[in-house]
Order: sequence, then structure tokens, then C-alpha cells
Amino acid sequence: MQHLRQLLETENSQLAQILRFSLYGIEASLKQAQTEFPLDPGAKLCDEVLQEIHSLLQPTSPQINSTNELKLSRLQEAFNADKDLKLYLGNNQLQSQSDSELWNEIQRKLLRVPEDLATAWQQRALTFAQEAGAVEDTANLYPLPFIRDEIIYPGLSGTVQAKGLSLSEKALSYSEITQNSQSKDITLLAGYLLFCINFIEIEPDLHHALKSVFSFDIVSLHAKPEQQNQYIEALTDRFQRTQKAVENADPLLTLRAWIDIDEAVHSLVFIPPSDRYSWWGKLQQESRRMLKKFVDQANNAGNEVRIRQLSGLYADICALTKDDLQLDCGGNPGEVLACLRVYARINHEESPGRVIFRSSR
Repeated sequence: MQHLRQLLETENSQLAQILRFSLYGIEASLKQAQTEFPLDPGAKLCDEVLQEIHSLLQPTSPQINSTNELKLSRLQEAFNADKDLKLYLGNNQLQSQSDSELWNEIQRKLLRVPEDLATAWQQRALTFAQEAGAVEDTANLYPLPFIRDEIIYPGLSGTVQAKGLSLSEKALSYSEITQNSQSKDITLLAGYLLFCINFIEIEPDLHHALKSVFSFDIVSLHAKPEQQNQYIEALTDRFQRTQKAVENADPLLTLRAWIDIDEAVHSLVFIPPSDRYSWWGKLQQESRRMLKKFVDQANNAGNEVRIRQLSGLYADICALTKDDLQLDCGGNPGEVLACLRVYARINHEESPGRVIFRSSR
């Protein structure tokens, strides 16, 4: 364990990156195997192995400074005071105690606001950082597995050392899930699976609203680790069912399985929920676009299928939903804040959708 951690923490090491990607793949494979073999005699020991891997993959916390020593304190104050941001993020104040943590917390929050506001604030944040003697660093990035390479936000070097964040096709290619798959659809789905699992590890603001795990509320994954484990198990299980359906080439079975995993992906939420035109909202929408592809395939096979992503005024769509969740923040009163599950009508059989909406009071 000691030498593994030392290698993982080695700066600018390709070997460290390969080890990190390999551990991600082992972690995902073991979790997948656990759901297939729940009675395996090594199940309990496997839990302990997963805990060790999880511990290794956690980024080490930099030394904590007091707020008065923050080089980015002006950035912190300006961000906390911005009324436009509060419309989308609520009144939660920044919690970071070091410059590195502060940079990452701000940049991740900007992934939840409309793209034009996020772009303006990303430039403003960089200006504050440069005034404090830091420089943009697009090489020092924490990789998240996905189907493409993309710098989500840069890191910093100079007076402030902070990792940025990226999507990494290479990280995804190290996963056994993608190595064994010949389907582009399953590769995309594996990208969502591994991205979600790894983003949960670094983002304490994430919640889930997946009905099959907990139907009565929106639950913090950071505050309730048991809910985090159950959500990841449910997401992995739905991935496996979708994978089998795609392999069997049954258009209706594939469609129903994709509706289920699309629900799991969209049930990973923030409070308030992200704006649909934010980076996070657009990433989730890629799953919805794939869903429409499977609707077309089912219709071309002679079925009658219609789906609807639910939005607008809650009063206009509530007849198409079931077991919805209500918040008193975000958006406008009476509006749908997030469509967790699409409404579907498959060969005259209706399947209700599910949404988060803003109370009308």
C-alpha cells in the first residue's frame, strides 16, 4: 500500500497515471462482479479490497491554511457575493480552507450554471489567480474516464498549486468493461458509469434521487456513504442489464433498459439541480440523445413508441408523472427543475416519468 501510494503521488509520472487508470478499472470490475456473484466466498474480503482501492484513489488533502492566509481570498469573497450565481447555486457559501481546494470547489460549482455565466466566471477566476501570482496549468489534470478527451477546467501553478479536471478517453480504455465491448453504445454507457463513479469520489455536493434506492427524498452521497454504495450498485446493475439487452439485439428490451439507466444517470443531482444549459446538464443530455436513437430503432422494428422529456410548468405535466420530488429552491416557483425519468408510451402501455419541481409557494 505504501509504495502504491508513493507512485500514485509522483508528479508528472506516466507510470503513476497508468497505475491510477488500472486501479479504476479493477475497482469497476470488482463492483460489477460483486453484483453477479453476491454469494461468492470472497465477497466480504472483496469489500475490504475495494475500500483499500478507494482510499488509494482519494486525492491527498493539501496542508490546510487559515482563511486569512488564502492567496485567492479576493476570489472567494467575489464568488460568495455574486447574486447571479446564487440564483443557480443557492446560498451555500464556499467551504474550502486552502487555495487548491478553493480553486477546485469554484470550478466544479461553475459546471452547474448556464454556460455563458460559467465562461465569464472562469475568466474572472483566472484573472484573480493571476493577480495572486498563479498561472493557468493545462497539463496538471485529474482524469475522469469518458468517451473523449476534454479539459473540463485547468489547474494552477506558480504561487498556487492546484490540479485541474479533464475527461480522458485513455482512462476509459484501461477499463475491462470497454476492452471487452465491441459496441459503441456500450462504450458510451461505460463512460457514463465510470465517470459517475469517479466524479462522486471528488464532489461532496452530489446527491442522488434514484427511486429504487431511496424514493422519499434527495439524498447527499457525501453525508450518507451507505446511500453512495447503494446508488453505485444500482447504476452498475442497470449498466449490466443494458449491456445484455444490446448484445441480444432486442429493440424493446434495449429501449426499456436504456430508459432505466438514463434515469440513474439523471438521478445524480445537485441542490438546486443544475441548469439544463450548464456543462453538467449538457453532459447528461448526451444520454437522452442516445435514448432517442433506441426509440427510433424500436419504431423501425414495428413498435409504437413515444417518449417525452418533461419540462416547463409542473401543473402541465404532473398527470404524466409519479412519485415526484419537491424543492423550495432553484428555478421559478411551480417549474420542473429536473426530469429524472422520461415519460414513455410503448405499444399503448404507459410508463410515468419522474421529476424534481419547485414548490409553487
